[in-house]
Amino acid sequence: MSLRVGIVGCGLIGSRRAGTAVAAGDEVALVADLVPERARAVAGATGARVAGSWQELVAAPDIDAVVVATINSTLAEVSAAALAAGKHVLCEKPFGVSAEEAGGLLAAAGEAGTVVKVGFTLRHHEAIQRAHELVLDGDIGTPVGVRAAYGHGGRPGYENEWRGDPALAGGGELLDQGVHLLDLARWFLGDFAEVSGHVATWGWPVEPLEDNAFMLLRTEDGRVASLHTSWTQWRNLFRFEILGTQGMLTVEGLGGSYGPERLVRARRRPGGGVPELSEWAVTDPERAWEAEWADFAGAIAAGTPALTTALDGYEVARLVDAVYASARESTAVSLTGAVSS
Repeated sequence: MSLRVGIVGCGLIGSRRAGTAVAAGDEVALVADLVPERARAVAGATGARVAGSWQELVAAPDIDAVVVATINSTLAEVSAAALAAGKHVLCEKPFGVSAEEAGGLLAAAGEAGTVVKVGFTLRHHEAIQRAHELVLDGDIGTPVGVRAAYGHGGRPGYENEWRGDPALAGGGELLDQGVHLLDLARWFLGDFAEVSGHVATWGWPVEPLEDNAFMLLRTEDGRVASLHTSWTQWRNLFRFEILGTQGMLTVEGLGGSYGPERLVRARRRPGGGVPELSEWAVTDPERAWEAEWADFAGAIAAGTPALTTALDGYEVARLVDAVYASARESTAVSLTGAVSS
């Protein structure tokens, strides 16, 4: 049975979600955006109606699921309203601008009893999926560490867009791309007990927002993640390494301007020397969007949690808060009471 979907926010991501839903056989029935031209463009491409407001859209009785693809400052408000109306929700990252906002959404999701998925799209990239399967299979021994870098160089006038406005963005590059690295690090290593962070503004006039964030995170049992996210990575980069006791996995590229997506496995030989190498190339990185939508729709059909849940969004928000606190106080921050284990 196909879903009837509403899209709140018809910019780049909202329009992509709409196209992906239609391609999957679902119906985009209603769209809303503060810029009428954007809403009309997505409506024209999908056959949807344009709602008079996002409030009208989330309350519509014939809508099953709502995609919330707004700017950061309104993600929590719109998602909470959709949950209160009994809708399934795909909320784009960062799932609120603070742990307080994300915690409110987590509670609202529990009360609604509907499917909530957070748009941590990188989990659905084929190379990352395969790496996770290899880790679960024990292919590189016990995973003990993660090293990762993710960044881009913006574009002329980037500081004048909503991401350069503290009231609209809620944070800088940490809330933009850094949340993806934090989510992946948790997925591979588990919850973190201690966080150290440093943020800097080096290339863009966006103070008090940051254009670089550095993170060092440690689990209770001593696994460590070292992460760097940047708006001054002038040549776009994605590199994610998982270190194990018997080998390592490296995912490079996400397609497009980030370069070809591939997974490289290096496994230690019993006698030492040059490791055994294997490589997998991904021919169509864009399929991640299709896989993500299939996960959302499948969870709704089966009544099961999606791969990226409200709990994941909340735990990443706690890490973001801890990074900012560590940067302000120049000290490591201990995390206790993680909801997940």
